[in-house]
Amino acid sequence: MAKLRKAEQLYIVRSLAQFMTPTEVMKDIKDKFNIDVSPQQVEGYDPTKVAGRDLRQEFRDEFEKTRKEYLLQPIQNISGANDIVQLKILSDLLFQKKTNVPMTIKLIDQMQKIVKGFYEKKIEITGKGGGPLEAVQTAVSVSKEEYLKARQEIMDDY
Repeated sequence: MAKLRKAEQLYIVRSLAQFMTPTEVMKDIKDKFNIDVSPQQVEGYDPTKVAGRDLRQEFRDEFEKTRKEYLLQPIQNISGANDIVQLKILSDLLFQKKTNVPMTIKLIDQMQKIVKGFYEKKIEITGKGGGPLEAVQTAVSVSKEEYLKARQEIMDDY
């Protein structure tokens, strides 16, 4: 087990709070700090896991604070959620895979869905205060002759 400084420990806690896996954090620590850690050592810094049950309160608080901030950030802050970024990635893949016909078709289809707004949010209409729409039934009195005449007009249109 590698001996970690406080900055490295905080980096692990914050990474785990942002839903990175222990293996991803392990590779990231190797790249950024040139330190070899095991996934089990990393998991010890996650208070939501059994291995992190004895984690110091300071790190628990940092984990909770970071997770809360991460979940509350606007979706526009995530580059992959942006349509332009997605289209650029798909475009790059398209040029790499253009000899693979089925993959090319799937990529083009995906790009078209993004461009045409296939994934846009649907708007739900609700009633007052967000409740259900109020349904109002009104009784209309018509004579039998008026009803039959209106019915015949509708049937004639078909």
